[in-house]
Amino acid sequence: MTETWTFDGDHTAVTADEAVAVLLRRIAEGRLETWLTGSAGRLLSVVSNTERALVMLLDGEGDPGAHAVSAGAGGSSQGFRLANGQCDTYPDEDTVPLDEAFRIVRHLIRTGLPPARTGWVVDG
Repeated sequence: MTETWTFDGDHTAVTADEAVAVLLRRIAEGRLETWLTGSAGRLLSVVSNTERALVMLLDGEGDPGAHAVSAGAGGSSQGFRLANGQCDTYPDEDTVPLDEAFRIVRHLIRTGLPPARTGWVVDG
């Protein structure tokens, strides 16, 4: 059975393209932290500053997970606003450009796996 994904607080499964459309809308509205839950219990988080995103995949609650990286990127970016109002700064190496984040989300929802050419770091 293929894993299905829903946005936190909703029980309607979304396709990969629907998920990206919702992410785009949420970012435009200033809601920069978004969580999706997979039917297998996995969690997918996208936290953006409207230009870059921290994309994390966790096996479940309490799992430190893994996140997409831009290997070799220098500098840092700020403005990653969490739902609780906290505003974070992350090294650019630990985030990806927004279009890359959308590509990762689409691939994860369609296949259950990160794209092969995407760098990932296991957290914890």
